[in-house]
Amino acid sequence: MFGNAPKALWSRWVDVDESNRIPLACRALLVVEPDGRRILFETGIGTFFEPKLKERFGVVEEQHMLLKSLEKTGSTHRDIDVVVLSHLHFDHAGGLLSAFSPGEDPELLFPKARFVVSEAAWARALSPHPRDRASFIPKLHELLISSERLDIVKPSQSANEFLGAGYSFHYSEGHTPGLLLTEIAMDQGPVVFGGDLIPGVPWVHLPITMGYDRYPEKLIEEKQLLLEHLVEVRGRLFFTHDSEVSLARVIKNERGRYSVGDTELALKSFQN
Repeated sequence: MFGNAPKALWSRWVDVDESNRIPLACRALLVVEPDGRRILFETGIGTFFEPKLKERFGVVEEQHMLLKSLEKTGSTHRDIDVVVLSHLHFDHAGGLLSAFSPGEDPELLFPKARFVVSEAAWARALSPHPRDRASFIPKLHELLISSERLDIVKPSQSANEFLGAGYSFHYSEGHTPGLLLTEIAMDQGPVVFGGDLIPGVPWVHLPITMGYDRYPEKLIEEKQLLLEHLVEVRGRLFFTHDSEVSLARVIKNERGRYSVGDTELALKSFQN
């Protein structure tokens, strides 16, 4: 998760277990608009893994936590109108599927939702590189196609065409092709769904990248552009993988170093 940063550095930020693993969240963001439309940004890892893979990746929850969390908002997966997927790696799209059951194929949840994904991310899922092949879920693309509710975003298309006014897209190629990050207009400054470009607070520091990133130097350049934009507009980042902080405002000190402030540790409800 920290690329070429030495453990002596990153262990200041996070604790490890006996297997040298760190705690990570798989956090989704639900936007409920005034007219009741529900837009879900990603779906987390879900419970589609068979027991062997569940153990390998350290998935500790027994239940589909996204579904449990939606219940607390008075919603179910059947109420979601749009699911925006930054990309289709299993820890971001696995929650689209029903729980693992021996001998049964998983089912696609969210029966009325339209699924939004970028053209490049979709192409990568259809034809992954050997380096990231294991990051994709077999047959998920078939389920999305058969739903007839898949919206593929071309680079020339704006967020307004898929989500309406108040949304815009940022693209990144450093982690995976066509990483789609959505900016949501808010009265207190916009919120950007940081995805795997900036998965948590430690990665706000420019040199810190992940070993999973395909082009770390390019990712750093993309990250700097986004962080500078957020400083200018007093924007905030929503973190998918930070185990403690869900939302934070981006700030920049006199030495030009980025950090965060106004952190929300457990974002449950946020009003515009």
